[in-house]
Amino acid sequence: MNLSGPIYALIAFAIFATHDVVIKTLGATYAPFQIVFFATVFSFPLVTFMLMRDPTEGNLRPVRPWWTLLRTASAVIAGISAFYAFSVLPLAQVYVMIFASPLLITILAIPILGERVGIHRIVAVLVGLAGVIVVLRPGSTDFSLAHLAALGTAVFGALASVIVRKIGHDERTAVLMLYPLAANFVVMGAFLGFVYEPMPIEHLGGLALISLLGFIGGLLLIAAYRNGDAAIVAPMQYSQIIWATVFGYLLFDESVDPATMIGAAIIILSGIYIVIRESRLGAKSNTPVLRTRSRGPTAASFRISPLLRRMKPRR
Repeated sequence: MNLSGPIYALIAFAIFATHDVVIKTLGATYAPFQIVFFATVFSFPLVTFMLMRDPTEGNLRPVRPWWTLLRTASAVIAGISAFYAFSVLPLAQVYVMIFASPLLITILAIPILGERVGIHRIVAVLVGLAGVIVVLRPGSTDFSLAHLAALGTAVFGALASVIVRKIGHDERTAVLMLYPLAANFVVMGAFLGFVYEPMPIEHLGGLALISLLGFIGGLLLIAAYRNGDAAIVAPMQYSQIIWATVFGYLLFDESVDPATMIGAAIIILSGIYIVIRESRLGAKSNTPVLRTRSRGPTAASFRISPLLRRMKPRR
């Protein structure tokens, strides 16, 4: 078995976890709108230089504008929700709720992709959603706006991913990657005047670091999927819970309570089961979870699935 794919993925998700630590650190001082805006500004050149290699002829008008609009709006909402949740909640708790995304992708693939989901995956989804309830502990903890934001990240991130699966073969890579960046720039810029706080040079450097880490993490994920089987690489995302626990304890004096760990185990096992089930079904399934190869839409990361379609996997 080629181990380079999983190793690349583990490194990528360690970098993404570091990316989230910087977001949380800056989030203690600045509004999420300001962080997202400047992270987007720093991400534009990186993504644009990468897209300059795209040989596809055409323009930037979407072939399927309404789906593109919905996907762009979903990506923007997921991004700002993630930045806010990371700023307020313990890292591990945010990750656990975002880990529900594969469960939601499985559900959304039914109406959007026409996916047929059998009893095995339905049960896995229900068990995973029960894990989310274990983490939230209704009635015993206060459900805050930050918890809603974390769940919103999972919901809208899943919706954006399923739409990419639906329209990805019709739209240019540049359309799929630049539209969410442009929307973040416009929407966050509109709010910036209400929340802006002057930033010292080291904090601007932190914003540039967010963009750089998101970009490097994306490149490493591309390498992971080119060199490894998707069914092995995809579960590596759950390694982020380890980094969240370590970073949370060392940097933010956070601890992980038993309910969060139990809920995390339930959600992760459900997600892994869905990945295994999709890989076994093969051509009988659209494999929406396996084909969702990006880390999730944030202002400082990019969708790697469109880029992978233009590359032949290495084995």
